[in-house]
Amino acid sequence: QVQLVESGGGLVQPGGSLRLSCAASGSIAGIGAMAWYRQPPGKQRELVASITGGGFTNYADSVKGRFTISRDNAKRTVYLQMNSLKPEDTAVYYCNARIRVSVFRAEDEYWGQGTQVTVSS
Repeated sequence: QVQLVESGGGLVQPGGSLRLSCAASGSIAGIGAMAWYRQPPGKQRELVASITGGGFTNYADSVKGRFTISRDNAKRTVYLQMNSLKPEDTAVYYCNARIRVSVFRAEDEYWGQGTQVTVSS
């Protein structure tokens, strides 16, 4: 069974930094695009950043220049480096990945359990 396990959330002051990690485990034949989403309190989930298997990245306008997404394919892990954090970055952050469990099956979408990021003084 495939699992995505996030780590690295917490409480940080405005202007500070955090690094989120998300590791995929289980019976995996291949991993396609990986992404980070977030859900602020009382709002809908939104895309923060994504990265393809080839390393092409995409960012929400609100985080461009402050956040960096990267991946380590050997470790099956995606990272989100968050700098210059603002109170409006406060949210539950979710890892997302398109994973193939067999060479005979198409990719399925998987989600992590979420990790809380709170930016407050």
